[in-house]
Amino acid sequence: MPRLVLLSGWGVDRRIWEPLEAHWPADIDVLSVDWPGYGHQPALPENASLDQLADAMADRLSEDAVWVGWSLGGLLATALLDTLPAPHGLVLLGAGERFCADDGVSHDELASFRRAFARDPRATWQHFLRWQAQGEPNPRHAHRQLRALLGDQLSADHATLATGLDWLATLDNTQRLNPPVCPVIRLVGEHDPLVGQRARGRARRLAHAGHCPMLSQPATLATVLAEQASALAVKDTV
Repeated sequence: MPRLVLLSGWGVDRRIWEPLEAHWPADIDVLSVDWPGYGHQPALPENASLDQLADAMADRLSEDAVWVGWSLGGLLATALLDTLPAPHGLVLLGAGERFCADDGVSHDELASFRRAFARDPRATWQHFLRWQAQGEPNPRHAHRQLRALLGDQLSADHATLATGLDWLATLDNTQRLNPPVCPVIRLVGEHDPLVGQRARGRARRLAHAGHCPMLSQPATLATVLAEQASALAVKDTV
């Protein structure tokens, strides 16, 4: 049975995947997992390294699966291919080689966001939820969905979130993806405000979606991910 492991992004835990639960086909095994410091997972030390992250995730990132990394989750999943056994495949959802881009979120924008986070973490996190909902067909509804799923409290502690922002600023997976050690599929919402035009041009686009297709297009996203898991599982056995 094909298996998917779902990985969320910055400031958002595994609850983001709940809208897809009603849409998965019966012949696929799906597991959503939290990064360290999210949900009930112990946090890593402050300024943790990727090696420490790999150690913490080793028993949750099965090689007998397709990993789906959304946003920062895609960047981290790609980086962990250096140290963890490669899966059947990797799906990058709303993610490319790096977070910042000249035609997307600039380094200056991210630096400004990090300064705001240092001043007021909760308000900045809430702003980020509104920001990533902007590309959806109904941004206000998508934001309400996020608030309903996540509540009003930060999804992780301050140190975990700060380390995540460090990774957003510094991770560059260009070399890891050229060539990758496993098949890589790129998916992006056609109106994703956090992914630049060039990166969107290299990806399969999800119509009528932004950065959060699990909110606006859950049935479509579940179908596409299940198809990719089945195809990659077959390729791996040939």
